[in-house]
Amino acid sequence: MKLASISRYPVKSTSGHEVTEAEVQPWGLAGDRRHVITDESGAVLTARQEPRLLACVPVLNSGVLDGGVLDGGVLDGGVLTLTGPHAEPLTVAPTGPRSVVHLPRTSVEVTDCGDAAAAWLSGLAGRPVRLGWLDDPARRPVDPAYGRPEDRVSLADAFPLLLTTTASLARLNDWIAGTALELGEEPRPIPMRRFRPNVVIDGVTEPFAEDEWKRLRIGEVEFRVSKGCDRCVLTTVDTTTYRKGKEPLRTLARHRRRNGKVWFGVNLIPDLIPGTYGRLAQGDPVLVL
Repeated sequence: MKLASISRYPVKSTSGHEVTEAEVQPWGLAGDRRHVITDESGAVLTARQEPRLLACVPVLNSGVLDGGVLDGGVLDGGVLTLTGPHAEPLTVAPTGPRSVVHLPRTSVEVTDCGDAAAAWLSGLAGRPVRLGWLDDPARRPVDPAYGRPEDRVSLADAFPLLLTTTASLARLNDWIAGTALELGEEPRPIPMRRFRPNVVIDGVTEPFAEDEWKRLRIGEVEFRVSKGCDRCVLTTVDTTTYRKGKEPLRTLARHRRRNGKVWFGVNLIPDLIPGTYGRLAQGDPVLVL
């Protein structure tokens, strides 16, 4: 088995992009889901409510902005360039006041990224929004039912990384084709990006073998599998048209339904020596421990 692809999502619930290598930090990939969009009330706004947020493609920059260096050095993923179909690209950085945002199980303090970022994203979302940055991801614990007291996560829904496999997607798309045939519909295979994984594994011999994994090593980094990933309506949003459909939830409900939820992929927690980071690269070997 090998690591087929690595993806990072700098702003929660916007588009991600593939990278050939990435640093692994205790709370996830470096720069992954460190920014969050909030509405006028301060509540987190996601593509579940505003699918057009997926048209935003954020790319991490260094700490240099407009010829100056922020905070005397490089901000850890704090500087972004936002691109989208509605406006010219915009480079933004956290420079404003702090505010509290409410996430599943926890509330965390984030730093505002300024009026220009707010206006740019508001134009895309079609309503007033703000952009915030989590300067210290070490302040947010994972769900204690599935992790250790010291485990941390950035602004992802639940856990530091999400893993999927190409074998499982191939089986799911076979099922989707069968469902379409039964209903007289045109088969439309689901691309992996609908599931928003951080790491995709190739060479797995059995679809959904990852359901049984407890620990694995990717390259030189070891991970614990905390739990399977239950899937939400965001997977039904077409990343090209931003319209919601029935798949893959319709077919997952037929074949992968447990405890009132549907499942695809597994969540990972890095097992790192305290104070150290790891590194992943495309093509790294994968070993189930």
